[in-house]
Amino acid sequence: MHHTTDNPPADNRPADDNPPADTRPTLLLAMAPGVAERLLTDDRRARLSALARTDPHLVAHDLAAPGPQVAAALAEAEILLTCWGATPLTTEVLDRAPRLKAVVHAAGSVKHHVTEACWQRGLAVTSAAAANALPVAEYTLAAILLAGKRALHAAQRYAQVRAPHDWLAESADWGNHRRTVGLVGASRIGRRVIELLRPFDFEVLLYDPYVAPDEAAALGVEPTDLDALCARSSIVSVHAPQLPATQRMIGPRQLALMPDGGTLINTARGSLVDEEALLRHLTSGRLHAVLDVTDPEVPAPGSPLYELPNVLLTPHVAGSLGNELHRMADQALDEVARYGRGEPFAEAVRPADLTRSA
Repeated sequence: MHHTTDNPPADNRPADDNPPADTRPTLLLAMAPGVAERLLTDDRRARLSALARTDPHLVAHDLAAPGPQVAAALAEAEILLTCWGATPLTTEVLDRAPRLKAVVHAAGSVKHHVTEACWQRGLAVTSAAAANALPVAEYTLAAILLAGKRALHAAQRYAQVRAPHDWLAESADWGNHRRTVGLVGASRIGRRVIELLRPFDFEVLLYDPYVAPDEAAALGVEPTDLDALCARSSIVSVHAPQLPATQRMIGPRQLALMPDGGTLINTARGSLVDEEALLRHLTSGRLHAVLDVTDPEVPAPGSPLYELPNVLLTPHVAGSLGNELHRMADQALDEVARYGRGEPFAEAVRPADLTRSA
């Protein structure tokens, strides 16, 4: 690891004649075209240049077939600063990076590009998943509150009525007072949602087989099994990782157990929900849905999801976008700073973590 020093030269020669060695780590940016421009403002590029020896405008889009400039930078790089669209770090790529010691990912999951070869090589890995969790949790909170108030339905009815109306009579089952919300997964995002729900008057249920009852009590939620959660919750929000064990975990049985008028919120991955079964409940009008993710990721042009009045469909925007990318950049730069000081990463990723997380 690297350490800097502000100590003056030991003798009386001018400082310029005896400069301290530049102990900043060498770093290369690696991500899809266009991402770095949105991730790094001028101020953040300046901070990156102060923390590491790097060309903050050189971005490697393809480490598998690098051009001469990228190949030279990769051969010297001690840190890769990655984001969306980074090249998978295969053995062949790592062979071109003999000095590489760390991967700092300025986004959430590292599963796309951090391979088994990275762990075998002993690379230190960190991600900005904590920074990316906050906007997803904020989106979920907004969706829960608006679902409880039947905001989508109310807006559509208002457009139909366009006149004074007895909304009090129509809204007998609307509102968020002591409504039961079920959270599927105490992931990083799921836990942020739990925190954000605390000021409100909800009963919060949790299904997560890895959370013990005493931990659930400490979180302020009631642990339960998945079927019971679906049966008791008028709003179910999915926050589990995409794993073989979670494929279509919200299936026909769970959806049938949800009460009439219930809302399913999915900001995790589309594959966690049996979409065909969900569509049956949505087209009948029995259930509502807020879907930021689908399976496939972009529904077919003829999918009913685009036009159903009881569905709020958004194009995977719950996570960081716009100015929220800067929060992830700041977390990544903080980790680069820790590495330069010889400190462990604050948000280290370990191989075992990936068997039960995104």
